[in-house]
Amino acid sequence: MITLNVKDETSKLKSVVLGRADSIGNKPTAEEAYDPKSLENIKAGTYPEEKDMVLEMNAVEEILKKHGVKVYRPEMIENYNQIFSRDIGFVIEDTFIKANILPDRDRELAAINYLIEQMNPKKVVQFDDAVHVEGGDVMPYHDYIFVGTYREKDYSDYITARTNPKAIEALQKLFPQKIVKSFNLRKSNTDPKNNALHLDCCFQPVGKDKAVIHKNGFLDEKEYNWLVSNFKKENILEVTQEEMYRMFSNFFSISEDVVISEKGFTRLNDWLRSHHITVEEVPYAEISKQGGLLRCSTLPLERE
Repeated sequence: MITLNVKDETSKLKSVVLGRADSIGNKPTAEEAYDPKSLENIKAGTYPEEKDMVLEMNAVEEILKKHGVKVYRPEMIENYNQIFSRDIGFVIEDTFIKANILPDRDRELAAINYLIEQMNPKKVVQFDDAVHVEGGDVMPYHDYIFVGTYREKDYSDYITARTNPKAIEALQKLFPQKIVKSFNLRKSNTDPKNNALHLDCCFQPVGKDKAVIHKNGFLDEKEYNWLVSNFKKENILEVTQEEMYRMFSNFFSISEDVVISEKGFTRLNDWLRSHHITVEEVPYAEISKQGGLLRCSTLPLERE
C-alpha cells in the first residue's frame, strides 16, 4: 500500500510523483497549445527540445533522491507530454483526488494507475464531470485549503480556466473540517504576462510562515490583501510581472528549510537564503517555456 499524507506545502517530503519528458512527441502546433506561454514559444520557434527537458527533470530527480525522497514516475506513453504531474491529481490529508483535466489529457492519469491501485480505494476520489479541478490550483495549508479558480461568466471561453466554482463546493463537502478559501485568478488565452494558469503561478507558501506572491495574478484585490494580512508583509516576497511570467512562484519545497528552485531566479533564491532556507538550484528554463515549472511537475504523495 502507498501511504498518503499531505497537510501543507512544506512539511518534509517522503514520496512524490515526478513527471517525465522522454518520448514527448512532436512539437505542438499553435492550435494545439493549452496555454499562452507554450503558444508564444511555438510561434517564436523557441519551443523546448525533448533532450533538454529530460536533463532538467533528471536534475530534479537527483536532488529529490539526495534528500531521501522516494520518487515515482508515470509509466511512459510514447509521443505524449507527461511533464506536469501536478495537473492530474493531488493529495489532501490521506485522500487522493483525481483531477478532472482537459479531455485531451486523460491518458496522463492512466499512466499513474499502477500507483492509484496501491492506494486505499476508499481514499481515492473523482468528482463528477461538472467539477473542473487541477492540482496546480489546490494548496492545503493547515486549517485551510487554498484554491485558485475563475468565477466570471466567460469561464468556458478560457482554456486557461482549469478549476471552476463547483470544485470549491466539492472540496468543502469532502473536507468539512477545513476552510476552503478560493481566489479568483486573472486569465488570458494569449498573453502569458496577464495569465495565472494556476494558483501556484502567482502564489506559494514557503518555509514556516513565508510566501511568494504576485498581486496582478488576482482579480479581486480583497483576496490578495487577505493573503498579505494572513502571512504578514514582512514575510512575503512580492514578485514583478516579469518574474511571475518567468514562474518565480513555482518552486518546490522538500521541507520547511529546503527548496528546489530554477538557477536563474537570483532574487528569489537570495531571498530564500536570507530566511535560512537551503536552495537546491536546477536548470528548468526550458520546461518553463510550456507555462509550468517545479511545483507543476511534482505530485507529492506523502509528507511527514
